[in-house]
Amino acid sequence: MKVISTALPGVLILETKAFGDARGFFLESYNARAFREATGLDPVFVQDNHSRSTRGVLRGLHYQVRQAQGKLVRVTHGRVFDVAVDMRRNSPHFGRWTGVELSSDMPGRMFWIPPGFAHGFIVLSESVDFLYKATDYYAPEHERAVLWNDPDIGIEWPLKGLGELLLSEKDQAALPLKDAEACDV
Repeated sequence: MKVISTALPGVLILETKAFGDARGFFLESYNARAFREATGLDPVFVQDNHSRSTRGVLRGLHYQVRQAQGKLVRVTHGRVFDVAVDMRRNSPHFGRWTGVELSSDMPGRMFWIPPGFAHGFIVLSESVDFLYKATDYYAPEHERAVLWNDPDIGIEWPLKGLGELLLSEKDQAALPLKDAEACDV
């Protein structure tokens, strides 16, 4: 497993090897021992999620202020631009972001988002199947959303050619960073 550091300490891009031939490919999408040896982390995943979205859907930026979730995410069909924003109150990187393209053309590429970070993505392909492994359970009473286009965060979303974005009501009503509740992780 190859580990690529990002601009935010602890947020990692992971690449596993896909073995391909005329029949297709095989890859080990998750192995706890390999993950631990490559990253020094030993998360316990308690929940797997799968979302399907269409071109121009923007999901996020979501996080939980309690029961903060670490997420290991990947794309099995399509292409997204995936983002993590540091929402940890005492972090020197609070409010900073990093992003990566995830695609089924790179089946072994994953993104590790530690607890205390907001997460979101925008769909760049006609559709996408997006998989999440989470380190804590979804807790709607602790879920928060920070505004996806907040200039104080300054995410450089690849919006060209996407047309009108599709956002949930929750994401449209998200708070700017200056008013958002931070995590105590």
